Amino acid sequence: MRYVVLHKSDKRIRIKTPIINMSYRQADLLEYYLKSLSWIKDAVVDERTCNATIIFNNVSDNNEVALRNALTLYDENSEEVKALLPEETGRALSREYEEKLIIKIVSHYVSKMLLPAPLRMVKAVIKSVPYALNAVKILSKSGIKVEVLDGIAIGTSVLRNDFGTASSIMFLLETGEILEEWTRKKSVGDLARSMSLGISHVWVKAEDGDIKISIDKVNVGDMIVVRTSDVIPLDGIVISGEMTVNQSSMTGEAEPVLKSAGGYVYAGTVVEEGECILKVTKCSGEGKYDQIVRMIEESEKLKSETESKAYRLADGLVPYSFLGFGLTYALTRNMTKALSFLMVDYSCAMKLSMPLSVLSAIKEAREYGISIKGGKFMELVSEADTIVFDKTGTLTYASPKLVRVVAFGDKDEDEMLRIAACLEEHYPHSVANAIVNGALEKGLNHEELHSKVEYIVAHGVSSFIGNKKAVIGSYHFVMEDEKCVIPKGEENKLDAIDEEYSRIFLAIDGILSAVLCILDPVRDEAKKTIDSLRRLGFKNICMMTGDNKKTAASVAERLGIDHYQAEVLPEDKALYVKHMQDMGHKVIMVGDGVNDSPALSEADVGIAIDTGAAIAREIADITIASENLQSIIALREISTALMNRIKSNYRFIVGFNSALIGMGLTGVIAPSTSALLHNGSTIMTGVKSTTRLIETKGN
Repeated sequence: MRYVVLHKSDKRIRIKTPIINMSYRQADLLEYYLKSLSWIKDAVVDERTCNATIIFNNVSDNNEVALRNALTLYDENSEEVKALLPEETGRALSREYEEKLIIKIVSHYVSKMLLPAPLRMVKAVIKSVPYALNAVKILSKSGIKVEVLDGIAIGTSVLRNDFGTASSIMFLLETGEILEEWTRKKSVGDLARSMSLGISHVWVKAEDGDIKISIDKVNVGDMIVVRTSDVIPLDGIVISGEMTVNQSSMTGEAEPVLKSAGGYVYAGTVVEEGECILKVTKCSGEGKYDQIVRMIEESEKLKSETESKAYRLADGLVPYSFLGFGLTYALTRNMTKALSFLMVDYSCAMKLSMPLSVLSAIKEAREYGISIKGGKFMELVSEADTIVFDKTGTLTYASPKLVRVVAFGDKDEDEMLRIAACLEEHYPHSVANAIVNGALEKGLNHEELHSKVEYIVAHGVSSFIGNKKAVIGSYHFVMEDEKCVIPKGEENKLDAIDEEYSRIFLAIDGILSAVLCILDPVRDEAKKTIDSLRRLGFKNICMMTGDNKKTAASVAERLGIDHYQAEVLPEDKALYVKHMQDMGHKVIMVGDGVNDSPALSEADVGIAIDTGAAIAREIADITIASENLQSIIALREISTALMNRIKSNYRFIVGFNSALIGMGLTGVIAPSTSALLHNGSTIMTGVKSTTRLIETKGN
């Protein structure tokens, strides 16, 4: 692409592209391409001027050369560039509301300057009719609401032949509605674009077994395989098999739904138990954005208790505004003073600023790798005094390392690792990932060797290799539940394994074949996170793990954990959470595995690690990125700041609007001025509610 440089400085350059009549899509493609380049900090492309503004990360003489090379390679028709573009960018929405706002302002002032007074009067009367009818409708169905106040204020002004005031009130109301709708839709859109399923590969059914391919290469009609704890990657119809699906994120159903042949499943829902083959009905990306937007808009979880309380109090003040109007007119016979009560209400600003505060906070949290399902959970995070951590993959690194394979009998270590990786790759968990990655590092090819695999929650995996049963998992599962035995004379080999390691047992045909030793190092930031949580008001910091007692004790001591329990089952974690709640504590549970799901569900707030099991992420109320445990600190700070903002907004809205009423009563300002200041403060509060809550990332 050739271009002309319009302006440049050390870190910024503005160019004119050769594209004439640039479309929204062309502008988005170029903008997202430029943003994808690592040495570019930000880029903005304006389709109206066909200009692009690029901001570089660093000052360098090579920036312009690199830009020229990048634009030479740019091809808007290439698959690589198209893949950068999200389903919805928000550009069309912004342009739509910009045009609405401009048309509204221009038409108002043009008619005010050019139309003769009689025509302006007729126009005001005609425009006032819908407001009057709506006021009557609302009054008959819902009682005295804000719309009733607006209708009476406009109607009264028309009856007094004060058509200028009536027109000004209607103009301000219409302008405010456009700005409110635009601000809210933009906030919802920004949040929706930041959310995704995060699925890059799927298992496709083929004649020679299951094949793992990129989700972008899946076509309508392809057969894909989904298993226990998988996120269903694409909409489809069940062809064979049976499973229970948690689809609360799409339908709101609390209980898992049984799906069998002929049943329809939705992308983004989660397989709780079972295995099915699906026929894909929608390719990747189709309708996902709209689904997420609907989920955000319809979810009652967006309303925290503080937010709901503010709404109730604001709505409760509306009848008093009407009462004040009636009493003032009855006592003073001054309609101008009486109108001061109708020009101002409390709920408009509340109902704009409160949800915007929540949406903005959720969007800000995304910058820290935090995905939150609603403001309700942020309020609970701000109030919680107890936090319970799972150990493996949570307080320890999400990607533990396989450091040793101890083979038993005459088994080959590499062959045992190959079999273990083949079994474990179907059920991603931090330990399973360590085994699979260990095989990859050794260059071991682990194509499908086994029959159907069965996952036993918190225990392990069972399958058949040929006619021999193969099991892999914990000591309790393999050696006690499955009654597998150690080859004679090799008991000492098992005892000699260092207890520092987490151990995964592999048995074939009832005989222990290998022990896979996993090093589960504590996260570098874990101790700092624990200390910061105490500083932020947590009284009880606990750890629950299925690992052995010696490992658990070592981790707890190193991190300064208040209380820990080892060798626990999933139900034990949930019972502990319930016990703490019964004692009057608000509890957060942090985990990453299928075995953490009961506790995540039981807790006031469940937080899942994004690299953990899909079912944990689905059940959890909040998901955090695995890269840094300190995002929990940011979550607490943002949540606390959000609650403070909601309370501050409430105090300002009530105080400022009460002052407007007072100035109207005393004749300091006219009704139209009250309406202008009221609408202005509503928009100002809404805009302020979208600003950042905390200044810097991390502590």
